[in-house]
Amino acid sequence: MNREERILEFDQIKQKWMEFAVTEAAKRMITEAAPMLSERELAARLRETGEARQLLEKCGNPPLVSLNGMEEILLTASRGECLAAHQLDQVKYALVAVARMKQYLEHGKAYDNSLAYYEENLDDLEVLKEAIGAAVFHDEVADRASEFLYDIRRDMLRSEEKMREKAEQVMRSHRECMSDSFSTFRSGHVCIPVKKDYCSRIEGSVIDKSATGSTLFMEPAASAKYYEELQQLRMDEENEVRRILYTLTVQVESCAEMLRQDIRTMEKLDFAFSKGKLSLEYDAVEPNIVPERVICLEDARHPLLERESCVPLQFQIGYEVHGNPVQGIVITGPNTGGKTVAIKTVALCCMMAQCGLHVPCKRAEICMCSNFLCDIGDGQNLSENLSTFSAHITKVLDILQRVNRESLVIMDELGSGTDPQEGMGIAVAVLEELKKSGALFLVTTHYPEVKTYAEQEDGIVNARMTFDADSLKPLYRMVIGEAGQSCALYIAKRLGMPSHMIRRAAQAAYGGKNTENGRMPERELADLLSDSSRDLKKKAAPRIVRNKQVKQAKEIGFHRGDSVMVNPDRKIGIVCEEANDKGVLRVQLPGRKIWINHKRVKLLVAADQLYPEDYDFSIIFDTVENRKLRHDMGRKYVEGVICTEE
Repeated sequence: MNREERILEFDQIKQKWMEFAVTEAAKRMITEAAPMLSERELAARLRETGEARQLLEKCGNPPLVSLNGMEEILLTASRGECLAAHQLDQVKYALVAVARMKQYLEHGKAYDNSLAYYEENLDDLEVLKEAIGAAVFHDEVADRASEFLYDIRRDMLRSEEKMREKAEQVMRSHRECMSDSFSTFRSGHVCIPVKKDYCSRIEGSVIDKSATGSTLFMEPAASAKYYEELQQLRMDEENEVRRILYTLTVQVESCAEMLRQDIRTMEKLDFAFSKGKLSLEYDAVEPNIVPERVICLEDARHPLLERESCVPLQFQIGYEVHGNPVQGIVITGPNTGGKTVAIKTVALCCMMAQCGLHVPCKRAEICMCSNFLCDIGDGQNLSENLSTFSAHITKVLDILQRVNRESLVIMDELGSGTDPQEGMGIAVAVLEELKKSGALFLVTTHYPEVKTYAEQEDGIVNARMTFDADSLKPLYRMVIGEAGQSCALYIAKRLGMPSHMIRRAAQAAYGGKNTENGRMPERELADLLSDSSRDLKKKAAPRIVRNKQVKQAKEIGFHRGDSVMVNPDRKIGIVCEEANDKGVLRVQLPGRKIWINHKRVKLLVAADQLYPEDYDFSIIFDTVENRKLRHDMGRKYVEGVICTEE
């Protein structure tokens, strides 16, 4: 699938198209479908689509079935291998489908439909179908496939019945030896459940035993001879079944070429009817393929949009205006006004028509195109280091290298993604190159200079997407021959932009100039600013939660030795440790030291007013024992002593 198909969303059309096919071959043909370049081939494919739709409307859905696996079956038969019963059943169902299809097409001949004459290429192989039907039923060889097989299976049933009868006789005559009242089959043998302690009283062979070992499953000697007889019958049955399957396989192999022709014809019909079903799904019409370089679409719809909400598009290009054929159209209009949808609708309808499909229009005249060249979307690619503008220019240059007079080119937002003045210049240069190539082209833009260029240049016309000035909503209708406005300021006003911002935007965009160069008239600006006095309402936004700034000790204002009052008890103490990073300090009270938040402490007298500058506070805060130990440790090593503050 090429890039243009993906851009135009033709890949999604194919996905929908494949839903109407039943055979894998038809789905494969749909996947590989591409615009045809032969006028004769395209005419035949379009005629085929129309005839398929006529048969669908007149005769209903065709009796098509999946033929998956048929080629493998025929290949197996051609190698001389034996086909299984379920494979022969599949051949029979395929032939039944062929017979039903022949009847369907026979009815279609009454409408003088050429597609109906495919019936003559189908052969339902009645003899083979009846032979398989008589011998195989529900994926198994039937009892009546041959008289010999019927007799064998009847004798097998009789032997099995005799085995059961003999086993039941033994159970009745030795009831006290049985652990249960019924017989069972183990490994193909009829067995009776015998208690372990009584096994010697029963004549026969032990075939199996219970999980506990208390019950033995024995085949009575009287039943054993019938088991041997049954085994012989089973071998005879297997040989007879194989003979029947081989006989039918040879018949299938002899009809292999006719079967392959039936398969190919059914696949072709499936492909044709899938196109007809798609035409009905989209309520499409057969396009008129014309030799002139013109495109005319009446009431065109984008097939992927809901039909009820889709505004029909009226479009034409290639016809003469003022004596010159229109080669290019420059489409302008508001954002979300439908410009991109419009150009994609035109290109998609042309691509569908050239693939032999009907187009979702009321009427369509379409010329064949040698290629479809598209630049839609920003194409930004971080892995390839492509910015929006770089990707845009890369696509544009690729298009200019491939374009010819039989191309259809569509470009969205031509010249966007860079400085507006330079982007406008690039847009004009690209339009001139496209005009020189002779191709048909559609571009969308917001540049007023490009609109002016299109208005003045022969062979290029403006078009606009309509916009309701009252409701400020796009109408999604294209008017060819007129330039449109982006209406950005109107839309911004409707969405709540304040008047001072609208005024500033208009001044920046138009500089107060009016109309003659496409500028905004003063009257329009006044209308735009009327009733637009609202302020921009601020909305609540989430706030960053920052860590609380903890006051440092010096900011808190308490120092070692300060005389303080501790609230709420109003006790007097002395600060013995300054505040930590949590604002908690330590205070010496009578007989004890406490930790307390600085907010509960009130300064009475600062330490520098009570003590000399080099005062030793350990006299106040430390015990006599600790002071003596520190004194000793300052002079010598004292073994086994660790001195800590309280």
